[in-house]
Amino acid sequence: MGSAPTVTGECVQAPLQCLTPAGELAAPLPPGLDANRLVEIYRWMVRLRAFDSRALRLQRQGRLGTYAPYSGQEACQVCSVLPLQRTDWICPTYRDHGAMMVHGVPMANILRYWRGDEWGSHLPGVYTLPISIPIATQCLHAVGLAWAARLRGTGQVAVAYFGDGATSQGDFHEAMNFAGVFRLPVIFFCQNNLYAISVPLARQTAAPIVTKAAGYGVAALRVDGNDPIAVWAAVSQAAARARAGEGATLIEALTYRYGPHTTADDPTRYRSEDEVRQWQERDPITRLHRYLVHQGLWDAASEEALQEQVKAEVAAAVAEAESLHPAPTDIFDYVYGEAPWYIREQRREVLAEARVGEGGGHG
Repeated sequence: MGSAPTVTGECVQAPLQCLTPAGELAAPLPPGLDANRLVEIYRWMVRLRAFDSRALRLQRQGRLGTYAPYSGQEACQVCSVLPLQRTDWICPTYRDHGAMMVHGVPMANILRYWRGDEWGSHLPGVYTLPISIPIATQCLHAVGLAWAARLRGTGQVAVAYFGDGATSQGDFHEAMNFAGVFRLPVIFFCQNNLYAISVPLARQTAAPIVTKAAGYGVAALRVDGNDPIAVWAAVSQAAARARAGEGATLIEALTYRYGPHTTADDPTRYRSEDEVRQWQERDPITRLHRYLVHQGLWDAASEEALQEQVKAEVAAAVAEAESLHPAPTDIFDYVYGEAPWYIREQRREVLAEARVGEGGGHG
């Protein structure tokens, strides 16, 4: 059994693992991660997978817009959030709605967002920015939040989520540089799922992502992203460093998405079934389930009850999201303080079409 992962000022390239795919400990449990916490992590991962599966079906049925699935990355989604405090900020991409739910965003809000309802991004009382569609811009937002926290002395930490492709963007490097110079309380959490849409990792970066931190004086750690215990340990240590004034940390979590980049993508054109199968053998839910069963912390009755519970939760969220019908003009009303003329014109056209649809435009 090796040692628990440790975040230091040194760049660590070897991926750290605490729980093997067979569900056996490869390192001691990190401090604070007890049986109750492990069961909580497992329950969240099962909940998120059930949500993701249902969301994909809803999109195929035409009840949801384009959707970005995350199945396979649940350990990253759950264990990057649970070690944080409720008042810490998270800055998600379009694939991090699982993390948003763990941080307190209602499941129905996520569905409303993907249905095109702007109110799905209305998140009062939850310390998360709305989903970011542009690549890597949220890295700068996280740095800004971390800087504000430093100036105000709030003790908050900000987490920027991004994929491997984002590390090729200028915003990522500008954010890393600023965070390194000012030793900001920010965590750069890269979920390296080996593809930037359809571009394989080797074609979009020549160096391991974790090594990029060294150029900015930022600590770095590479973890097995399908290992919930390793991810939890890495993030909890990075958050502790940030709160202690020791600066930013880049965490590269090696993981894999089973599904397409989005529902507009066909992954069979650029990766093999054998590759997917090999990653499924490292599944984060399966490995933690095996560990819990081995420890006598989980059984068939617990599993059956959980599956029924999450099925009901997701069904209730779908019913709530589909019962709400926002005004069609909402998409124009929350970006500009004073909308430019072409936006105002588009708004008038949409409003006119909506009135026609209601039967008011034809004699």
